[in-house]
Amino acid sequence: MSESGERTTDAPGPLDRADRVDSATEAFVAHRNLLFTVAYEMLGSAADAEDILQETWLRWVDVDLGTVREERAYLVRIVTRQALDRLRALGRRKESYVGPWLPEPLLTAPDVAEDVELADSVSMAMLLVLETLQPIERAVFVLREVFDLDYDEIAEAVDKSPAAVRQIAYRARAHVAARRPRGTGSPAEHRAALQAFQRAVETGELQSLLDILAPDVVALSDGGGVKHALLRPIVGAGNVARLLAVGWWKRDAERSVELVQINGGPGLLVRVNGEIDGVLAVRVENGYVTGAYHVRNPEKLSRIEQQTAVSR
Repeated sequence: MSESGERTTDAPGPLDRADRVDSATEAFVAHRNLLFTVAYEMLGSAADAEDILQETWLRWVDVDLGTVREERAYLVRIVTRQALDRLRALGRRKESYVGPWLPEPLLTAPDVAEDVELADSVSMAMLLVLETLQPIERAVFVLREVFDLDYDEIAEAVDKSPAAVRQIAYRARAHVAARRPRGTGSPAEHRAALQAFQRAVETGELQSLLDILAPDVVALSDGGGVKHALLRPIVGAGNVARLLAVGWWKRDAERSVELVQINGGPGLLVRVNGEIDGVLAVRVENGYVTGAYHVRNPEKLSRIEQQTAVSR
């Protein structure tokens, strides 16, 4: 009791605080890769996803864990709300972006490609489809279709009723289904196609490129207004083949091309005079290249030499 007769509670001591931080840290680390993946799929930016994780940690460490029923769902809720705020801000920034905007590429481990649904969800092609959704639709689609959260959990994360979330999920699913690539083929067929594409790109042989490109192939490039890049998409096998054969590959410089896994799928890491110049992520469908996504913006290549862990 205080001198005035009011009941007081002791403030948590240093050991209590340390124990609470240790418990919060353990839970956060256990779900970190999943939380990063949620944020990245919502934002298409690893840098922004990392910022979201930092903000989430600062909020999480002050939560009374005794009131948390399910840590994974609680953490996903924090990440989702932060990512929605960031997504709306990014939308305004993209309006003034120079040329096509492409997601920040991730160097991923080979085992990501073995999880077909995860690999598809983080692919360049899918992330570009998700860009066509409204922020709330994107959040609902990612949480439901990729991470299989139930509607009640999603409703808490996006501050909507479960009934409203079901309607949003239905619209988003239909929107994505009408636009998502429908590729088929085994990983071995994809590797063979990419190896053929790599050889064609390295040699610059026009016919070899035409043999591996789909008739309706689309090429996009992102220089962020800093590096030379296409200002509009290039469509068609002939146009894309000529671009690759006589375009940026034929400058006077020592150039190397390395086969890598980008966003769970095939890609090429391009170096000029030993320095990373860009990343070319490739979409393969039925043995042919249907999409080529070339990122040269230096801000999006800062972490491309280190693998990024993604998970569901």
